[in-house]
Amino acid sequence: MNRLAGKTAVITGGGTRGIGRATAARFVAEGAHVFITGRRKTELDEAVEVLGAGVTAVPGDITDPDDLDRLYETVRAHGRGLDVLFANAATASFGTVETLTAEELGRVLGVNVTGTMLTVQKALPLLNEGASVIVNASTAADNGTAGFGAYAASKAALRTLTRTWANELKGRGVRVNAISPGPTDTSGITELVGEDDAVAFKANEGGRIAIGRIGRPDEIAAAVAFLASGDSSFMLGANLYVDGGENQI
Repeated sequence: MNRLAGKTAVITGGGTRGIGRATAARFVAEGAHVFITGRRKTELDEAVEVLGAGVTAVPGDITDPDDLDRLYETVRAHGRGLDVLFANAATASFGTVETLTAEELGRVLGVNVTGTMLTVQKALPLLNEGASVIVNASTAADNGTAGFGAYAASKAALRTLTRTWANELKGRGVRVNAISPGPTDTSGITELVGEDDAVAFKANEGGRIAIGRIGRPDEIAAAVAFLASGDSSFMLGANLYVDGGENQI
């Protein structure tokens, strides 16, 4: 399929070996030219090498307005505006109400909420009529997992902002929707819990999900591609769960 043929897309957090890169690969396969950004230049360069000429990498941090300006200037120079924005970049941490520090809470909210807001806000002048904005939320916003409060709070905020932005941008013909992945097999799990505990963590998470396993990045990417395309033209302000039934049954 070429549902995104001729479209221009931006994916934040697009260099990491997870949902961002899998979505970049899916968008390229669907015909889009994709701009990816992230803090790790080595991973961005690797993604370009793997995905080919349909991808342009622009290193940057979504919490830095100057970096976002540089990203969108590069998109502007492409000359086709912006048709798809996948606000994917995020961070996480563990910490209970007893141990979570104000500094750590601020860091998580700063990246996931403020960084995402800046990502969308600074994209506004480039968004074409009919553009699709997809915000990466999470099932964590719903389930109150102990020790995951900062991340869950940030994703709940994004769900609320998605509704608000959808209402505010509908007059421009811009659709804003959220996607809520369940636990997904990405390098972020290892970074969060450590290599020694990653296997057990994935097995434990998979055991509590109705489908019996955690998700694959390409499965999340397929759902993002649906929201990016005209196939989801009657969806606005929605939250699409891709969670193996975790929060559904």
